[in-house]
Amino acid sequence: MSSPGTQLESSGSAEPKPKLHVLLVEDNPLDAESVLRALGADGFDVTSVLVQDEAGFTSALHTRCAEVVLADYNLPSWKGMEALAILRREGLDIPMILVSGALGDVNAVECIKQGATDYVLKDGLARLPEVVRRALREKSERTWRRQAEEDLARKVDELARSNADLEQFAYVASHDLQEPLRMVTAYTQLLAERYRGKLDENADKFIAYAADGAQRMQVLIRDLLAFSRVGGKEAPGSVDCNAVMKDVLQALAAAIEESAAVVRHGELPVVWADRTQVAQVFQNLIGNAIKFRGKEPPLVSVQAEQAGQQWQFSVSDNGIGIAPEYAENVFVVFQRLHGRAEYPGNGIGLAICKKIVEHNGGKIWVESQAESGSTFKFTLPCCHHEEEKGAQS
Repeated sequence: MSSPGTQLESSGSAEPKPKLHVLLVEDNPLDAESVLRALGADGFDVTSVLVQDEAGFTSALHTRCAEVVLADYNLPSWKGMEALAILRREGLDIPMILVSGALGDVNAVECIKQGATDYVLKDGLARLPEVVRRALREKSERTWRRQAEEDLARKVDELARSNADLEQFAYVASHDLQEPLRMVTAYTQLLAERYRGKLDENADKFIAYAADGAQRMQVLIRDLLAFSRVGGKEAPGSVDCNAVMKDVLQALAAAIEESAAVVRHGELPVVWADRTQVAQVFQNLIGNAIKFRGKEPPLVSVQAEQAGQQWQFSVSDNGIGIAPEYAENVFVVFQRLHGRAEYPGNGIGLAICKKIVEHNGGKIWVESQAESGSTFKFTLPCCHHEEEKGAQS
């Protein structure tokens, strides 16, 4: 009876029944018949293979994969729980339900801890069909969840590869375009110097357009190169934002003096990020506050407050503001809300800020009304020892 070929089938019914192939680990044919009868009486169209030892169990798995394993706890030469180790070794997600004459609560709990799906006593087979149905539902949910996780992981990998390819393309394209563009710029400038006033008025105008276009293209390519470089393999570390702010204000000293701007900041925290990139965010936001000023001298305030495991920064100004409908657009690459005649630039600074902040695990947004100033807010992770200090307080 240890042969895996011993087949037992329940009697059919005129009505269609859900098919169920069971692998029975049982040494008593009468008990096996009782188990199949209980399943058949509750609407299953059951086929089964009866085995009593490890060899028969392994052979039956390879012959036809069962949908559920029903195993007696104790057999003369084997234990039903040992079937669980074989299922794991074979990499099979098949529910295993213990069907035993006397198991005991302590043993039952221990078996479930080890991975058994459930247990049913042989004198309570009436509950077996529902236990089987629940086990099959749980397996279906696991399969669906695993498939969804695999699909998500695959799409994340594809997206990462696509982004990496796009960044590499942007870097290579912008880098390789610089040399021919330098030649165009040099020769248009040479034309302007040698032939200005020697040709007609239209010629001077056309040469000026070409020179200006070439110079603007150079700036665009440099900006695109800077944008493509964000998100590389920079290793994050502990960044003192007070020290960063000191460097940024020094870099912006000429613009601050020229515009009579006042830049104030409170005590700033230590964050976990890339120092150069944090400096770039502060410099872009404060630089924009100075650039997009109103009639009054710029007043810029930089503050920070802790929000859970992140620091939330705010950069507020009294400038021209941003209409709420453009609050998302300002972070798009090369998106400009004003003409170049009004304000210089290519509209890439805020896009770089967004990419830097998100690359370092934060988010950035703006709160503003037209003609009422703007407040740019962004978050960055707390430094590791700051997190521990916050958890202790």
